[in-house]
Amino acid sequence: MPDISSTIETPYADGRILKHAANGVGVITFNNPDRRNAMSLEMWEGFGEALTALRDDETVRVVILRGAGGKAFVSGADISQFEKTRHNAAASEEYARRSAAQRAMLADYPKPTIACIDGYCLGGGMQVTMLADIRLASHGSQFGIPAAKLGIAYGYDGLKHLVSLVGPSWARLLMYTGMRIDSAEALRIGLVERVFPVDELWGETMTIAQTISENAPLAIKAAKITIAQVLKDESRRDMEAIKAIGNACMDSADFREGRQAFMEKRRPNFQGR
Repeated sequence: MPDISSTIETPYADGRILKHAANGVGVITFNNPDRRNAMSLEMWEGFGEALTALRDDETVRVVILRGAGGKAFVSGADISQFEKTRHNAAASEEYARRSAAQRAMLADYPKPTIACIDGYCLGGGMQVTMLADIRLASHGSQFGIPAAKLGIAYGYDGLKHLVSLVGPSWARLLMYTGMRIDSAEALRIGLVERVFPVDELWGETMTIAQTISENAPLAIKAAKITIAQVLKDESRRDMEAIKAIGNACMDSADFREGRQAFMEKRRPNFQGR
């Protein structure tokens, strides 16, 4: 397992977003624990910068998202900014525009992403986790979208992902009531994939990330592209993209390495080409 703690952190948004990487695994930390990692506009923009840096780092094969402080992943938007940034429809539209680019980047991220959730995951935090490829949570974590309690509308993209994960009936219950559910309920309805004891969550997350980082990058890219196309309406699917990545896998040095390693009964050394 890579020792992330020994690597140098790169700060963004005045240190409220941290980025580091080791042995093929990149980590982005939401680092605003005094506000339970509530997201300001500056944090959204710093998040985008960190995502870009890890996307362009050829040594990174998988990215983990986590919250600092042990109390929250992300507890939502920073409500203290609302009077300035979301006090009416026009201001809210500008806020959405400035934060939409980062969500779009995460939605179309070329590398596998894992949300490591410990504590509160609310509102904007739910948007982030639902855009990740895989969601892992600790026992006792809480999930919810309190938009109805704040008098705001949750956006189309966020609700689209919520419905795709838990179905329309659970989406309605969560949205109409603004209720919170615990990690056991989140696991049962399909909002998260696995749940671990708090003291095991990080180690289990790193084990999964390391396993991904050691597998063939092109094969993982093929799976990510194909699954994304499966989730689209049939008329919008890019079958040529699926065919192209499939051919790239079959013609790759990694495929030859995988076959040879299997025959030689050794661990393959994949290079992503």
